[in-house]
Amino acid sequence: MSTAELSPDIAGALQWARGRIAAVDARVLLRHVLQCPPARLVAHPEARLDEPDWAAFRALVERRAAGEPVAYLTGEREFYGRSFLVTPAVLIPRPDTELLVELALARFGDRPHSRLLDLGTGSGILAVTLALELPQPEVTAVDRSREALWVAMANAARLKASVSFVQGDWFSPLGEDRYDLIVSNPPYVAGGDPHLAEGDVRFEPPGALAAGPHGLDDLATIAAQAPRHLEAGGWLFMEHGWDQAAAVRGLLTDAGFGAIASWRDLAGIERVSGGQWPGR
Repeated sequence: MSTAELSPDIAGALQWARGRIAAVDARVLLRHVLQCPPARLVAHPEARLDEPDWAAFRALVERRAAGEPVAYLTGEREFYGRSFLVTPAVLIPRPDTELLVELALARFGDRPHSRLLDLGTGSGILAVTLALELPQPEVTAVDRSREALWVAMANAARLKASVSFVQGDWFSPLGEDRYDLIVSNPPYVAGGDPHLAEGDVRFEPPGALAAGPHGLDDLATIAAQAPRHLEAGGWLFMEHGWDQAAAVRGLLTDAGFGAIASWRDLAGIERVSGGQWPGR
């Protein structure tokens, strides 16, 4: 279809887009442009697009065809049933990270006023979700990136979550503060991993992905320093790569944690490892 032709109806626009990008991406982008629910695309395929909407849709489709992630094109991504704002300053939320929420809820879901720390908060999905799901928690979120914190603060305000945001490198801005629970989805990709040059990952912030030659640098830092910031009986949970569970369990053992275990994501991969700090 020539761009000079009359703007198409919904069915025609989707047909044009499917020749360039995946059908599911096309529907998400058209819904974003039209600001409509999914049912409208199904119920009114004959509805003709206004020329500005058609131009906007074409531009988004071409950007997606060039590789830009859908989440950055629409500026949002769902996590744990809520829509979060995302920008190229933050990692795109993944469903696997919801496992961290489930583990936190399993241990603190009936415990009011727990003190929680989210390290490397990025878009704030963990901090905001836990602030809304747990009973009256005190949540602190840390990130070294000021741009990421702006996104996280916008999400907290948008979703009416009470979270304290702090800029700094892991535990460095926290003084002697201690917490009942620490969660983190830190960078854990090996620096030379070829996947860093593929797919959506190409557009994500490198500092939120890679962590040393084996991807373990930040995981090791968190495991080693967490005991100084955990109350006796407190928990640390960290997301990691598909082949890193044994190594992370070793880091937790070296740091003196007990009840060390790894938990599997929906694909059956050991995705989160953690342990309980016994205190001394």
